[in-house]
Amino acid sequence: MAILVDKDSRIIVQGITGAEGSFHAEQCLAYGDNLVGGVTPGKGGQMALEGKVPVFDSCAEAREQVGANVSLIFVPPPFAADAIMEAAAAGIELIVCITEGIPVAQMVEVKSFVEQTGSRFIGPNCPGVLTPGAAKVGIMPGFIAKEGRVGVISKSGTLTYEAVDQLVREGLGQSTCVGIGGDPIIGTTMKELLALFEADSGTDAIVMIGEIGGSMEIEAAKYAKAHVSKPVIGFIAGQTAPPGRRMGHAGAIVSGADESAAAKKAVMAECGVVVVESPADIGKTVRQTISD
Repeated sequence: MAILVDKDSRIIVQGITGAEGSFHAEQCLAYGDNLVGGVTPGKGGQMALEGKVPVFDSCAEAREQVGANVSLIFVPPPFAADAIMEAAAAGIELIVCITEGIPVAQMVEVKSFVEQTGSRFIGPNCPGVLTPGAAKVGIMPGFIAKEGRVGVISKSGTLTYEAVDQLVREGLGQSTCVGIGGDPIIGTTMKELLALFEADSGTDAIVMIGEIGGSMEIEAAKYAKAHVSKPVIGFIAGQTAPPGRRMGHAGAIVSGADESAAAKKAVMAECGVVVVESPADIGKTVRQTISD
């Protein structure tokens, strides 16, 4: 079992005829063989990826003709917000946006729009979603993961890869890995993903990687205490960041005491989350927690 994507997902890539879109679309097709099309306005009727995948003018056309239910977006920042809303308006069930640099004001509009539809949105500025052995929707390196029963939620792309590698070295596979992105305004939150993993019979434990800034990790920890029966192992990046200093992601800035790494770790521990002090210890901590 898994969450969000599986072997039955029918994936399209918005921006498939661009350099980034075509490169990563090829990787997704090679991994899961469930990429069914691409979308580039004005290029409908063409074939992409050396004739392997049809190109459509719109998401609505792709949904109607090939049954697309997942969209992966590689559209430049000035047009990415419209691409997300187009996918949602077409009824695409899962929308994953890799694009970095979408203005916050536009993302406020996007989030409000998507919430009025039946779509789920991951991103922006994220590595995407990977269900090992089934589907790759984004830029995560699929070869480092293996099928298993540990769910991964992360704000950080590189720490996602590090956590997955450590889990595999400990003999633990992953049910699904989700990179949610670190922008100030994102689609699906940690709390929402905890609920999905809790309901997934194929997930036994959950790794949650956060960072300084905002209150998402605190809200997720409180939700876990009240609603999650499975062990949650958490790490907060940015422990040495000074107050008021942006470190990495646009959302990673501490504006108050409750947003610091220390404050988040304290709340997580109080809520029963197993807190990891160093990213180098994620894998072995998960192994020890499951064994206990």
